[in-house]
Amino acid sequence: MHTLNVRTPSHQYPIFIGRDLLAQADELLQPYLDKKAAIITNETIAPLYLATFQTALDKLCIPYFSIILPDGEKYKNWQTLNLIFDGLMQNRAERKTTLIALGGGVIGDMVGFAAATYQRGAPFIQVPTTLLSQVDSSVGGKTAINHLLGKNMIGAFYQPQAVLADLSTLQTLPQRELSAGMSEVVKYGVLGDAGFFAWLEQNMSDLMAQNPEKLGQAVYHCCKMKADIVAQDETEQGIRAWLNLGHTFGHAIEAAMGYGVWLHGEAVAAGTVLAARLSEQLGKTTAADTQRIAALLEAAKLPSSPPKLGFNKWIEHMSHDKKVSSGVMRFIGLNRLGEANITEITDMTILERTLQPYL
Repeated sequence: MHTLNVRTPSHQYPIFIGRDLLAQADELLQPYLDKKAAIITNETIAPLYLATFQTALDKLCIPYFSIILPDGEKYKNWQTLNLIFDGLMQNRAERKTTLIALGGGVIGDMVGFAAATYQRGAPFIQVPTTLLSQVDSSVGGKTAINHLLGKNMIGAFYQPQAVLADLSTLQTLPQRELSAGMSEVVKYGVLGDAGFFAWLEQNMSDLMAQNPEKLGQAVYHCCKMKADIVAQDETEQGIRAWLNLGHTFGHAIEAAMGYGVWLHGEAVAAGTVLAARLSEQLGKTTAADTQRIAALLEAAKLPSSPPKLGFNKWIEHMSHDKKVSSGVMRFIGLNRLGEANITEITDMTILERTLQPYL
C-alpha cells in the first residue's frame, strides 16, 4: 500500500492506494469516522463490495446505514441527490455523520455535494471503485450534479476526510469502463508530464491487461500529479484548470448526445484530441503531436473522433462551460505535448476549423 497526502489551504487528508483495502477499511478509516456513518453506493456496486465494506465497519462497532442509488450518469441530478437527503433524514443523520461514497465518479460527485450541503457541511470519505474515480474525480474536492444544459454546473469545492482506492475493485470493471478511466490517465501525460506520456505509450497493452504493478504505478502517478496541482490551486483559479483538458469539448458531447450515451472518459478522449487540434490551429503543437495522442487513446480502446454535431450545437453547449469568463470561451490547450495552457478564443473561425472534419 502507498499513502499520498493532499495538502490544501482548507484541509489535509490521505489517499490510500493498494490492493484488498476494502477489507482493511476499519484500520485505515477509523481516524476519519465519528459516531455514525452512511454508506452511499449504487445498484451495480452494492452486490459486489457493500458487504465487504460493512464487515470492516462492523469491527469498529460504529452504527451505519446504507443508501443504494440507481446507477448511471443520467441519474446524476437533483432527483437522485434528493434520494440521498431522504435517506439521511429518515435515518436521523447528524452533522457529524460521515457520508461514505462507495462507487465511481457519479457516486463520488453526488455524495460529496450532499456532504457539502447537508446541515451545511458533513464529513465524507471517498472509496472510489473505478479507474476514472481513482485517478481523478475522488481527489481534490470537486463535487457536483449535472443540469440538462451543462455537466457539473451545480456543485461545490468540498474536500473529503480521506480517499481509499482499492485497486482490486478494478478487476470487476467492464472493458468499456476501464477504457473510460484510461482516458483520464492519458490526460495527465498530455497536460503535464511528457515522460509519463511516453511511459504510457510503452505500457498501454499491459495497463489494459491490468498488470497489477503497472496499473498501481499509473494510479499513484496520476494521484500524485493531481495532489500537487490541487495543493497549489484548490478552487481552480489558475493551474488546476489544466485538469479540464479535453473537458470543454467532452462535456459538450455528453450533453448533446444525452448523459450516459457516451461515457465521460470516452467524451474526454475525443475532447482531448480536439484540444490538441485547437492547439495545432494556434501554431502551438504539430499534427504529429495530435496523432500521438490519438494513437495512444485508440490503444486504450477509446474514440479519437467526436460524434457528428453541427457547429451551432457545439457552440451552444460549450458556451455553458464553467471556464467561460465574461462571455469569452476559454479552453485548455497545449504549449507542447506535456505542457498545458489556458487559451481564450474570440475568433469562432478557429473553432470552426478545429471542428470542420466532424461537422
